Amino acid sequence: MKLDRILPYTKKLLQMTIASGDVVVDATLGNGHDTLFLANLVGENGTVYGFDVQEDAIRTSQERLIQHGLTDRVTIFHRGHEQLSNLIPAEHHGKVKAAIFNLGYLPGSDKSVVTKPETTISAIEQLLEMMLPEGIIILVIYHGHTEGAIERDALLTYCQEIDQKTAHVLMYRFINQQNNPPFIVAIEKR
Repeated sequence: MKLDRILPYTKKLLQMTIASGDVVVDATLGNGHDTLFLANLVGENGTVYGFDVQEDAIRTSQERLIQHGLTDRVTIFHRGHEQLSNLIPAEHHGKVKAAIFNLGYLPGSDKSVVTKPETTISAIEQLLEMMLPEGIIILVIYHGHTEGAIERDALLTYCQEIDQKTAHVLMYRFINQQNNPPFIVAIEKR
């Protein structure tokens, strides 16, 4: 297949955007896979800020970073991503190059703990203020459950209303697959 699947396309967008020394955000740590990927992209002089509300996500992400010797470039907050502008140090405001969200619930964990459209939209708005021009926010939207569908609808409405002078917004999805596969919304700040 010539078309990139969803997660490889996400990584491609991040690789095209992030350089060594950049400041980036993992807005939903999950199992730490994206955190590790970002930590490798920013190099030893870059910084990753990670957020999650679940202890399991924090622990798993920290263990993964320790295994790879990359804890020195990642700061993890056991807080929701809607608090990122208060938690990311002021010297990095205006310098964020990329952010990723994996929305829905933590795989293998309590499925009642899910991301919410209000907090996600708040975090997106904060990031747009804190990002460099041509910085990118990637939303990986998992919508195969009730709360995920609610968040999907709210985010699509919100993203369609972002002024085109503020950002370019791309949706990347396969429209003929069954079982509500995840898709991407990428927001590139102008």
